[in-house]
Amino acid sequence: MTTSTRELAHPTRDEIRLEGVLHALSDPMRLRIVRELAVAESDLSCSYFTLPVTKSTTTHHFRVLRESGVIRQVYRGTAKLNGLRREDLDLLFPGLLDRVLAAAALEADRLGTDG
Repeated sequence: MTTSTRELAHPTRDEIRLEGVLHALSDPMRLRIVRELAVAESDLSCSYFTLPVTKSTTTHHFRVLRESGVIRQVYRGTAKLNGLRREDLDLLFPGLLDRVLAAAALEADRLGTDG
C-alpha cells in the first residue's frame, strides 16, 4: 500500500511509552488541548484551538501530542482533525488520563483559570 504524503505517522499502541505521555501532558498548552479534546463530542480541527502562542509553536504542541501517542491526527480535506487516543491510553495506563484531567480541572478552579 502506498502511503500518502497527507498521512501522519503515529506510534502503535505498543510503542506508546509512559514517559512520552507524561512529557506531552506536562506542558500547559498541550494539557489545554487534551482537556478540550477530552470533552469534545467529535474530532476537532487544529484551527478550533485558540492558543496564546505562535502558529509554529501550536504546530509543535500538536506534533508532540501525536508522536507521544496522546492524540491521533488525520487529514479531512484541508483540515487536520485531532482526536484523543483515550482507548489506547486507558488500556495501557488505566486511570491515568482521567486522573490527570481531574487534577487539571481542580488546578484551574483553584487558580481561577479556564485552561
